[in-house]
Parts: sequence; C-alpha cells; structure tokens
Amino acid sequence: MKTLITGAFNYSEEQIERLNSIGCETVFVQDEREKLDMDVSDIEAVICNGLFLYNDISKFKSLKFIQLTSAGFDRVPMDYINENKIEIHNAKGVYSAPMAEWVVLKILEIYKNTKFFIRNQDNKVWEKKRDLLELTDKVVAIVGCGNVGIEVAKRLKAFGCKTNGVARRQVEYDYIDTVYSMQELDEALKVSDIVVLTIALNEETKHLFDKDRFKVMKDDAVLVNVARGAIVNEEDLIEALKNGKFLGVALDVMESEPLCEESRLWEFDRVLVTPHNSFVSDRVGSRLFDLMCDNLNKFIAGKE
Repeated sequence: MKTLITGAFNYSEEQIERLNSIGCETVFVQDEREKLDMDVSDIEAVICNGLFLYNDISKFKSLKFIQLTSAGFDRVPMDYINENKIEIHNAKGVYSAPMAEWVVLKILEIYKNTKFFIRNQDNKVWEKKRDLLELTDKVVAIVGCGNVGIEVAKRLKAFGCKTNGVARRQVEYDYIDTVYSMQELDEALKVSDIVVLTIALNEETKHLFDKDRFKVMKDDAVLVNVARGAIVNEEDLIEALKNGKFLGVALDVMESEPLCEESRLWEFDRVLVTPHNSFVSDRVGSRLFDLMCDNLNKFIAGKE
C-alpha cells in the first residue's frame, strides 16, 4: 500500500522499516507546507498533520486512509473525507497525559504565584507571600469531556477539586462530578473558580468564549485554554484583562500562531503564555507510532 508520510512525525530508520514491514510502501515528504511536485494519484494512505491545508486532497485519487498526528480534525476537509468514505484516525489519547499535566502546572503557577518567587530569586530577594491559594474544594469547569478533559479531571480530583464537565453528550464520565449540557454552559461558569478549555474547534465553538461569556465568569476565576486558540476571542479577552477580570489566564494556543510580538497578551502579568507546547513529552513519540501501526494494521487486514 503506497503510503505518504511527512515530517509531522520524526521517524527513525527502524520505524520506517516497521511501516514497510506491515505492508506500507512509504514515500517521505519533509515539509507539509510545500506544494507537492509529485504524482499523488496512486497514494492510498497518508500520515500527516496539516498536509491538506496546503495540498488539494482531491488530487489523491486513490486515498482510502488518513492517520493524523494531531488530536483535532480541524485541519482536514472532513466533508470531502466523509463523502469519499476515506477512513480517518486522529492521535486519540496520545497527548492527553502531558496536556493534562500542563493544565495542572499552570493552575498551580497561578495559585502559588510562581512569577513572584522567580523574580525574587533572580534578584536575590527573600520575601514571603501571604495571599496564596490552594486547590482544595475549588470548583472546576472542564469544557469538553474528551480524553484530555478526563485526564485533567482525574488529576484535579486528586487535589480535592469538584470537577464539573460541560459536554454535548449527557452521560457519566470518569472523574466528573456533574455534567452540564452545552446549553447550560453559563450556569457552569457562574459557579466555577477555574475553567479549563479542552473542547474541539468547529463552527459552533469558534469564539465560544467572548465578552458576554467572560461577564458570566467570576472576576477572580482562572481560565486555561489547551484546546484551540480560536475558541477564545482574544480581543475580548484582552479587554476583560484590562478591566481587571481573572486571577490568571494560561494559554498554550492562540488564534494566530505564533503569537505576534505586538499582542497585548505578552504584557499582562496575570497571563501565562506557552508556544503550543503542552502536548510534548518523552512518551508521546512511541505512543503515537504504536497507534499509527495499530490503525494501519487493522486497515490493511480489512482490505485482505
């Protein structure tokens, strides 16, 4: 099966050999952002991230299988994929643990005001801080109860938090105390000390968090976005911060990446910014590759 793989994953020679051994005739392209100067009409499978943002999927006449290296489906033409019955898989569960750890880290950095102590250490200043918070009994709204959301809830339960989920499906979720529907989002926000965004980006969730939603939230709430940047209206967020809203905000994702130097978000002491880096860990590479191989094996077996 002719399989196009890209630089979205850093393959070792052994891993490429393993792909070939399970029936993949691999073709490697380093940069997904470049227009492909090759005939792709006979490519049956693709392992990629944003390849189809820069290359027309309709030119892949034989395409039957896509494995994404990302957790989201927002960078691929899902309407075309569904219409043409192309099997597609995301990196489900691969990044959940490090992303959840990042969420907990940033909440604690805000609650324990680590910026204050780091600055003082840099300046060799010995000064106590008496207004620190703890997580015990804090109410957390986790907007999006997928793998990442559940891993966040699991870790925050260990700190004694009350974890509320906001989800489309009204079912029981592990580590979630109460489930709110998307229509009840504002009700969940009103009682939440911490709001964590792990929901997928689509037409319905773009700018889900805007000035009206911020007004509903507690003035001293903590907002954490580890989902997609466009879920938050950044201009409205900046205005809310200027007006004194939020104890702290942690952002790993932006509407436009990289975040431009002129953005006011760099300037607020209450805002923690990281460069879409929360998914990184020493375990994700092997976890993702095993998932790829498992999905490819099942697909190839189904063809036989």
